[in-house]
Amino acid sequence: MSTHADSHGARDADASIRLTDSDAAIARLSAVQKGYIHDPYITHFVPRAHLQHPRPPLINVGTFVRGTAIDDLVDQWLVTVGRLGRQCQIVSMGAGSDTRFWRVATGTHKDALATYVEIDFPEITTKKAMAIRKSKELNGVLGTSPSDIRVNHGGTAIHAPKYHLLPADLRLPPATTLGNLLATSDGAGGSAILSPSLPTLLLFECVLVYMEPSSSDDVLRWFVEYFSPQETPLGALVYEMFGLGDSFGKVMVNNLKSRNVSLPGAEPYPTLETLPRRFLNTGFNGARALTLREIRRSCISAEELERLSTLEMLDEVEELDLVLEHYAVTWGLLAPAPGVQVSWGGWGLGGRPLIYEENV
Repeated sequence: MSTHADSHGARDADASIRLTDSDAAIARLSAVQKGYIHDPYITHFVPRAHLQHPRPPLINVGTFVRGTAIDDLVDQWLVTVGRLGRQCQIVSMGAGSDTRFWRVATGTHKDALATYVEIDFPEITTKKAMAIRKSKELNGVLGTSPSDIRVNHGGTAIHAPKYHLLPADLRLPPATTLGNLLATSDGAGGSAILSPSLPTLLLFECVLVYMEPSSSDDVLRWFVEYFSPQETPLGALVYEMFGLGDSFGKVMVNNLKSRNVSLPGAEPYPTLETLPRRFLNTGFNGARALTLREIRRSCISAEELERLSTLEMLDEVEELDLVLEHYAVTWGLLAPAPGVQVSWGGWGLGGRPLIYEENV
């Protein structure tokens, strides 16, 4: 009896976590509609997009700061790859309704991209695969002909020349989940989806915070072990909430608890200074973290902030600062060869490069 109850509770919790992707997609749609950001692809992933109500200015600003920071780090990665005359791979875990592949594949740095992988719960990838298949625009970016695009695993996976949508539960042992998905053939008799010899960037946007710290550490260590022997640069960036022990953080936690969402992954990171440990403890050489509040204050141009001020009236400036102070972008680099640190050392936000430390 208790086993059934436990499994039912786990399913309920997973459903609540999956709903956070819908929230993020609608928030991004709102920021697009209000002119904060440009994303021509998000409407394909929001059901009845034209009927969705805009989000409050506070959410729109937060979405803008988050997106701007992550876009900057990803663009820098692609620029560095291009400057070195190479191509790279991007692996987005817990990708949800993210549109980044389409934006990169049609953008200035598209030639620097060799492979883009998205991984999420099967329930999420099924919805995304259906949305992709229904859209001529999305399909047109994936391949030049229908034969370029294969739907696998009962409609939960898509394979295209540069794009792979894969179903997995990242909480399971990565040796089997990630190993089977990424380190083996793509199903067409070819080589592994993920090459250990190409520079690779990992994206975790509001993913690891929902996982037990031991599980998220296992995921990071799997990638470190996969790339270390090849002396290939491995980058990673994490966006999520942290520092939830103060009064405002406790309100955030309680609000999520009311929706059956818990944040076990936030517990080891009570302060900004602790966030880089996530990478340094799992084999990365360098790491850095900035709060969204600091990113808004010092990494976004005065001209852009002035433009935003004309879009909507923002009354809750103090509340905005409190919210942004509890979200951070952390980026880390595995640089196995001495020359890699030189080539990638400037990767960072607002002129703040990585800080290299001994593993702690």
